[in-house]
Amino acid sequence: MRFPSAMPAPRLPDPMAAPPLRWGVIGTGWIAERFAGSLARNTRQRVVAVGSRSVASAKDFADRVAIGRAHGSYADLVADPEVDVVYVATPHNLHHPHALLALDAGKHVLVEKPLALNAAQASEIAARASARGVFCAEALWTFFLPRYDVIRQLLDDGVLGDVRTVLADHGEWFPDTHRILRHDLAGGALLDLGTYPLALASWVLGQPAEVHAIGQDVPGGEVHGQVSTLLRHVGGAQSVINTTVMADTPNGAVLAGTGATLVLEPPFYQPGDLVLTMAGTGSTLRWTEPAIGHQALYVTAVEAARRIAAGDTATPLRPLADSVATLELVDEIRRQIGVTFLEETTPGVPA
Repeated sequence: MRFPSAMPAPRLPDPMAAPPLRWGVIGTGWIAERFAGSLARNTRQRVVAVGSRSVASAKDFADRVAIGRAHGSYADLVADPEVDVVYVATPHNLHHPHALLALDAGKHVLVEKPLALNAAQASEIAARASARGVFCAEALWTFFLPRYDVIRQLLDDGVLGDVRTVLADHGEWFPDTHRILRHDLAGGALLDLGTYPLALASWVLGQPAEVHAIGQDVPGGEVHGQVSTLLRHVGGAQSVINTTVMADTPNGAVLAGTGATLVLEPPFYQPGDLVLTMAGTGSTLRWTEPAIGHQALYVTAVEAARRIAAGDTATPLRPLADSVATLELVDEIRRQIGVTFLEETTPGVPA
């Protein structure tokens, strides 16, 4: 493939054209509030109900985001006949039980990333969704963004040539009180931050055949703080991934091929620019979009709405098989650095 004269345009339909569905939200935290706000500002999707552990918490969230019904239990939310699809936005260790709760109620489900704590849980969610015949996907919003459709086209057209290297990092500093530093909430770097670069490397180069990981705990804390991973993929390509919750890092990514190199300007997992450089010449092309951050969370919901309206039970932008594969990789990294979650080690706590 010759170096293009211009970058391709994203092929994603107008978000306002997606069939409007009635959404119920499980969880009342930071991501749930931003998801609801993003839908209200950018789509015709309607968040009509919220479920929490108490009526007071649910009502407080409903008042903040201006939705009509507040349920004091998750079971009541998934039983609401006015809800078409459920968005699971509880902490990581609750994604698995809450996804199953919604699926068993016959609801379509969109689960915040990670889909579950481990590959076994993710596989159970996928199997239950298949058995119920409803839509289910992981809301890893990165792969639903316009700039990732541009990347998809560049890869499909062979513009980068043979991609030999992927470099990606995701690091953020967090205060001691943040949930990401709590072992009882499956905290640490891998599930919250590492999911993004690990999923990117596997998407571009395929599931790795060899994994080498080292990790470090948060000093004086109870969770892993940072992880560096070297992956060898089928065909010999390599990726280098770093993730940390102890410091801010550039949060960039590079896809380096024999024909061209693509730089995903930071933060690579959010809306932003792409720079394509032809190998050996320095000739460049830039694709630009507004860096609107989490205002773009609506992209997962509109894709789900289109698929559900079409009678589909999955999305090719983030198939459940890919979500399971990412967690298989995370499982292996955790095995190497000695990280387990409470639900995997404590009798009576579901894993």
